[in-house]
Amino acid sequence: MRTILITGPGGSGRTTVAAATALRAAGEDTPTLVLSADRADTLGAALGTATGPEPTPVTDTLTAWRPDAAARFREDLTAFQTRAANVLDLLGASRLDAEELTPLPGAEELSFLRALRDAALSERYELLVVDLPPVSPALALLALPEELRRYLRRLLPPERQAARALRPVLGRLAGVPMPADWLYETAARWDVELAAVEAVLADRRTSVRLVAEPGPAGADAVRTARLGLALRGLRADTLVANRVLPEGMPLHNLVAQQRKALAEWGEAFDVTPVPHLGHDPRGTDDLAALAVPGVNTVTAPVEWPVADRIEADGVLVWHIPLPGAIRDGLDLVRRGDEVVITVGGFRRIVALPSALRRCTVAGAALRDGELRLRFAPDPDLWPR
Repeated sequence: MRTILITGPGGSGRTTVAAATALRAAGEDTPTLVLSADRADTLGAALGTATGPEPTPVTDTLTAWRPDAAARFREDLTAFQTRAANVLDLLGASRLDAEELTPLPGAEELSFLRALRDAALSERYELLVVDLPPVSPALALLALPEELRRYLRRLLPPERQAARALRPVLGRLAGVPMPADWLYETAARWDVELAAVEAVLADRRTSVRLVAEPGPAGADAVRTARLGLALRGLRADTLVANRVLPEGMPLHNLVAQQRKALAEWGEAFDVTPVPHLGHDPRGTDDLAALAVPGVNTVTAPVEWPVADRIEADGVLVWHIPLPGAIRDGLDLVRRGDEVVITVGGFRRIVALPSALRRCTVAGAALRDGELRLRFAPDPDLWPR
């Protein structure tokens, strides 16, 4: 399945563009699902059809879905209480009824990621258009699967044979039973589900589309999004410049601001200007009038190559594209077989490629929007 992730600054019209993109593809006889993370039914307002927790047909080839995070959370926690019944009874804990459960922080994000996974694995559709939250929460959402999988591997490692052998002894010492196998089974199930979401995000048929209104605020948000996406190994295939005003309007200063932003964006993105309709688009007729880009292109995957410079310089060089990064906002820390990269307010812990794990860090440089990490082979670990 082809997947298009759409985000942009708040108020940029990203949901409208997502709806118009899905409608255009569906109009070309492509079975399409548009998925929204918005609590309010902004998607339904744009489509002219109310959306909700069940997939809703909009046309013969277009379906809209806005999952209910609260209901999903209640189902998951109720199931967890059932599986953990013995431990909860031993501790004297009172179970919570489904009616009194409200989502905890982070529950909505996890629920939406699972919905994204379910939609991407569905065989009913050929295209999935995802209306993500605004830029900052969207970038945090895209980072969540990788970060949670790392936490699970550290807290509940798959290699648990020693824990199984020691559990009876530890149980006697502590006076309470140690976690049963279901805890590890649950962690393994979560790991598989999160890995499936990661696979969707890493798939070469998945692309990111930015939506912004040209101007100073939109330009700032686009710079932030570009850097945050690059750190995740993602690239925007298109920048939709929304609500572009026509030449000759009396608002000369605003038109000039838009033209300046469009010129700057054209140097870094494939920009598609979408003219202002003169009113907020509502319904399929208005959406069809929006000149949104098609969905036939496939973005080239982002590469983080390791260049072999041992013969010439005695080092391996890891090239990491970070467009828009500045040296003062960059911090690097190596921890074992991982490197912690902090840039522009974003942070990611990345596993080193296998060849670099047998090396020591020899330096780093940031040039032309690319981070270059130099590694020298460790004589004690490098094969002779």
